[in-house]
Formats: sequence, C-alpha cells, structure tokens
Amino acid sequence: MEEWIIQSIGEWGMIGIFLLMAAENVFPPIPSEIVLTCAGFLTTCSKLTKPQAIISATLGSLLGAVILYGLGRILPVEKLQKFGFKREEIESATAWFNKKGKIAVLLCRCVPVVRSLISVPAGAARMPMSSFLPLTVLGTLAWDAVLILVGAAAGASWKAAAGKFHYDSAFLLLIAFSLLVTGLPFYYLHKKRKKQ
Repeated sequence: MEEWIIQSIGEWGMIGIFLLMAAENVFPPIPSEIVLTCAGFLTTCSKLTKPQAIISATLGSLLGAVILYGLGRILPVEKLQKFGFKREEIESATAWFNKKGKIAVLLCRCVPVVRSLISVPAGAARMPMSSFLPLTVLGTLAWDAVLILVGAAAGASWKAAAGKFHYDSAFLLLIAFSLLVTGLPFYYLHKKRKKQ
C-alpha cells in the first residue's frame, strides 16, 4: 500500500493528497500517517509546497468527514458495519461524542480510528453544520500540518518517522495549535485596542 500511496502523491500532487485523505476518512485502513508524512517528504524534493500539501490534505479530510457525517444521519450502526467499520469502533466514537459533546469533534481528530468515526455520532446527533465544519477544519488542520511537517523534517527517513509518530504528542500539539489559533485573534484585538 505504501508504494501505491507514494506513486499517487508523486503523480497527482495536491489532487492525489486530497483524494487519499478523503478516502482515508471513509476507509480507515488507509493510514493518514503514511499519506501525510510522505506528502511532507515530497515537499522537500518536488514542486509541492508545505502549504499546498496541508490545504489539500485538510480539504480531503473535510470531504471524508462530511460523507461520514451524512452516513451518521441516515444509517443505523448495523448498516455502517457493512462499510467495513467495526461496531466497537463506532461505539467508541459515540462514547467520545456523548461524553465530550462538540469539543470531541475537535479533539478526536488526533485519536486513532476515532478521528474519522467521530463524524458518525455527530451526524446521528444532528450536530449543526455551523459547529461541525469549523471544529472539523481546525482539528484536521492541526493533525495534517503536524504530520506533513514531521515528514518534511524527516526527509528521506519519512517512513521511519511515520512509524514512530506518537498519538500522544500529536494530541498535545493539537491542543497547543488550537489554543494558538483561537488565541491569536484575541491577542491582535487586544493589541489593536492598546494602540487606539
């Protein structure tokens, strides 16, 4: 599978990343760690840039998340199992959602398997798209950016980096990234008011 992923990104660039990340969300056996670290590596030896890789990965992930959200709205758990999802994985994602509510959609983007499936209970609970989309974009952007930057930093050793990547560190980076993104507007508003 790794060779196929490398070939797809190498040949298709941003479109390849977009399609692979959309598929990864709907079909969890495609590993995002491999797709994203490979994309990061390719930014060091091709015309692909880090911002292009991050944007295309995030948009692809968002498309996959919206598809699962829609399936969660219209299909019971039994039907979802026919798509290859395990009942316990769906129940785990549902438990996360019921426990944490909307914030689970943001935080679970850095939890294995649950990161894709959290969209299902969000859809089943009829979570408003006005909340679902921004939280999904923010969480996904953090995950994609971290792994692409790890791949770029690792260079030719990107496969090893993908294998050693710890979800705990990704989770902490997500929290830091989220605080940074949400805090920056307040910082600039405060700075602007001081100047006036």
